[in-house]
Amino acid sequence: MIRLSFIISITIFLFLSALFTEFFFNLKTFIPFLLGMIIFFMGLTVNIDQFKDVLKKPKWIFITVLLQYSVMPILAYLIARVLNLSNEMSLGFIILGSCPGGTASNVITYLCNGNVPLSLMCTLTSTILSILITPYLILFLADKSINIDLISLVYSTSKIVLIPLVLGLLVRIFFNKLIIKIKFLFPIVSELTIALVIAVIFAINSEGLKVLDTTILVGVILHNIGGLLIGYYVAKFFALSNASIKTISIEVGMQNSGLAMALAVIHFSKVVALPAAVFSLWHNISASVLVYFSKKK
Repeated sequence: MIRLSFIISITIFLFLSALFTEFFFNLKTFIPFLLGMIIFFMGLTVNIDQFKDVLKKPKWIFITVLLQYSVMPILAYLIARVLNLSNEMSLGFIILGSCPGGTASNVITYLCNGNVPLSLMCTLTSTILSILITPYLILFLADKSINIDLISLVYSTSKIVLIPLVLGLLVRIFFNKLIIKIKFLFPIVSELTIALVIAVIFAINSEGLKVLDTTILVGVILHNIGGLLIGYYVAKFFALSNASIKTISIEVGMQNSGLAMALAVIHFSKVVALPAAVFSLWHNISASVLVYFSKKK
């Protein structure tokens, strides 16, 4: 169960980030390493048989990825229209909604005792498909053409997800008895690590957050929570296990905001990247809080 300590940790780290913004800002280069470290811990807690079980039911991966690439871009488009956002902000939301699931979804799933193998497979699948789907969604919804750097995307995904996961699985195989003894430490270390990552993200976006329009924040919240709820109820409709329901909800509601920011800055401007920047901070906090209270209920 995700503990109240996680929310307390996030609050403390955000407070420290506000006080020592420059220090946390300088830690930005460590974000891939920190996320990879948590994925490594996941690899220590799962086994090959669990991945085999997920692959025996590929329809759950298909449903999750389908929701990811339909619910989130459509929600982004509708929110931009309803809130009457500027062309740049609308484009920012559409880029964000058209991106695959992010690594943070794997972390939150792990901390919430979700179906980690399902989460990892969904993230990997949506990331691979994003090479084709994301540009076409942006072109269709925003009438803007962009290119995705295939090599960069594969490299970053491998560095943060694939390599740490494989290393974790191998260590689990060769040092299983030791891992079982210290397994209780992994969630604690992971909680502190993701809280640190959130603090660093806050520091990176501190300047943009100072001039943040309330409308943008409302749009980001609606986009994220809408994805979480739709993913949750669709999974519940299919009567899946509680762990899988939570996993699909998190996978659908949490976007790869890092990719969205990169695409926005490379092809357009920092202003277009603002929705993704706000989302990168908000979705980590909201997923943690929502799952905590749903489990308490």
